[in-house]
Amino acid sequence: MDRSELKTFQVLLIERREEILGEAERTVGGMTDSKETFPDPTDRASLESERNALLRIRDRERKLLGKIDEALLRIADGSYGVCESCGGAIAIERLRARPVTTQCIDCKAAEEEEERRQRMRTLIS
Repeated sequence: MDRSELKTFQVLLIERREEILGEAERTVGGMTDSKETFPDPTDRASLESERNALLRIRDRERKLLGKIDEALLRIADGSYGVCESCGGAIAIERLRARPVTTQCIDCKAAEEEEERRQRMRTLIS
């Protein structure tokens, strides 16, 4: 992978990181600023359900932040775009689709197949 491609991925990852942090900040602000009172328990339950869904999304994004930081470190140390399983190059198309990936498509497919087999063994046992 050449320097311009690495720079493109670095910018993409940094922008996504900033976007996630901004969303998290708005979520916290919206939840702490809200002084809504609901006399109807159904309305209150609906609000709580929406907040729980939003918090689950933010939790997934928190995990993604860690993966983004790891990808940025791999860019810095020169290992970005190298499959952690086989050591081969990860296709640019795969990195465009999932810039935080650490495995080429073949190794990821093999890993997922093994996970499916493990689940089947567990269900059968």
